[in-house]
Amino acid sequence: MGFFGKLFGALKKAKEGMGEKLRVLFSKNKLGDEFYEELEEILISSDVSVSTAEEVVERVKERAIKEKLKDGEYAVSLLRGILEEILEEAEVEEPSYPCVIMLVGVNGVGKTTTVGKLAHYFLKKGKTVTVAAADTFRAAASEQLSVWAERAKVRIVKHEEGSDPAAVIFDAVSSMKAKKTDVLIVDTAGRLHVKENLMNELKKMDRVVRRECPEADFLKLLVLDATTGQNAVSQARVFDESVELDGIVLTKLDGTAKGGFVFSLAEELSLPVLFAGVGEKMEDLEYFNAKEFVEAIL
Repeated sequence: MGFFGKLFGALKKAKEGMGEKLRVLFSKNKLGDEFYEELEEILISSDVSVSTAEEVVERVKERAIKEKLKDGEYAVSLLRGILEEILEEAEVEEPSYPCVIMLVGVNGVGKTTTVGKLAHYFLKKGKTVTVAAADTFRAAASEQLSVWAERAKVRIVKHEEGSDPAAVIFDAVSSMKAKKTDVLIVDTAGRLHVKENLMNELKKMDRVVRRECPEADFLKLLVLDATTGQNAVSQARVFDESVELDGIVLTKLDGTAKGGFVFSLAEELSLPVLFAGVGEKMEDLEYFNAKEFVEAIL
């Protein structure tokens, strides 16, 4: 099953929610103030932020007037195109190699599991992979990552519990350069974005990577639980201000009935979703496709 097939199944709830409401609205076949108000309400109820919903509706209205559209039948494809545009405006190119990917986020979003899935993804592309256990705070975190590394059949660099995470990064980057590894994936401790000392720790790890491996394509990706809803945008904003994120990895996409916050991440923060988890298996993580995502929810 390809990405679209998995995504379509994962977003069935979202399609039944946002998609069904939109179909009812568009079936009224009358564009006007009431139509646009309802459209905005539907977007907001699907976890699109108010400012992004207003932007989407404004674009729909502007083009409908320009193209002299009068009924909802044509507004469907118009809306689909605008939502795709918003996601594509924030898109970045796929990683170049060597590549260091550092995963950050709050507790419980699935960072360690995502490390294993990302390792599998790059192995499928024929790349060599090393993972680094820079979560030295949580008990048994490195052991959990070791299990994923073993399943994915990749090397792991780890230190004792309580060690300095920046020291783990230093050793992992040194190993990456010595063995000419294509991809280094770093697991970090979950942290509340209000804790300044924990954010400073991430900045320290960031400096180590940039100093020791300036030639690498360095991506800092925020792992977000898709069921978080609009709180995901506020989480992303604070992490972005602290460590300058490059993008998002969405987990538990199969558990959300909404998903509209993805458009707000792109429109308000210019943060693209790079990878999406659409199931529990190792292979259930794929490079995000804006067109297919929009098709799956509409």
